[in-house]
Amino acid sequence: MTTQDTGRTPRVAVLGAGVMGGTLVAGLREAGWPGDRVSVADQDTAKVGELADAHGVTAASSNAEAVAGADVVLLAVKPGVVPAVLAELTAVLGTGALVVSVAAGVALRAYEDALPAGTPVVRVMPNTPALIGHGASAIAPGAAAREEHLALVERMLAATGLVVRVAEKDMDAVTALSGSGPAYVFYLVDALAEAGVLLGLTRDLATRLAVATVEGSAAMVAQTGEHPAVLRERVSSPGGTTVAGVAALDAHAVRAGVVAAVRAAAERSRELGRPDAG
Repeated sequence: MTTQDTGRTPRVAVLGAGVMGGTLVAGLREAGWPGDRVSVADQDTAKVGELADAHGVTAASSNAEAVAGADVVLLAVKPGVVPAVLAELTAVLGTGALVVSVAAGVALRAYEDALPAGTPVVRVMPNTPALIGHGASAIAPGAAAREEHLALVERMLAATGLVVRVAEKDMDAVTALSGSGPAYVFYLVDALAEAGVLLGLTRDLATRLAVATVEGSAAMVAQTGEHPAVLRERVSSPGGTTVAGVAALDAHAVRAGVVAAVRAAAERSRELGRPDAG
């Protein structure tokens, strides 16, 4: 029985009750999944119980119990334990069940080699703002994943924010840009707030102003559809304060630093995805 043949809401097993597992459970419930169609398993039974209580889903005592009868299996476990979890799945995974992974750096081939031939697999790279419904997730299909599988994953992730489709070859770039990107933005917000404090503002006020500025600026890019450089130029009056500030950023190679950060993160993602990665 496949997820497309049921004529009902697919039964989903979430393996992993950490931050991302909890985000996926919350997202599923927000997207309309009935609590009795979602089960959660993790070695940390206390976390499983907390998620079950918070979202009205089923707490499973083991991965095998959660996966039995599931139409979709979401792997929200650490990359290092993926092989062991896949070994468990082989014996209990239903025919036609879809496997979705958010484990960073683990290639689709690793799943397809370990699971029964023809198992549809979709790889997802989310980010932490998905916790509050403002995330950015990229999904990449495996060899057996069809349009209906991708559409189902998009439906499951709809409540977490933006969802885009990419080829797996682009996953390292996605990981470096949007996966690690929130850390770069937090870094910038902290720097803006610190500058405000140095200029005499209270930390609370400086932080509120920095946060609102970043939120509003991102919203302008999204809503106007204009290139960020164009919007920047509109703020930069000749001989004015913004031009002086941007010149200082250029003098300190901030743009080059951001590019270097993303490239370094992408390289680390490639390293983590190698079979011999530690």
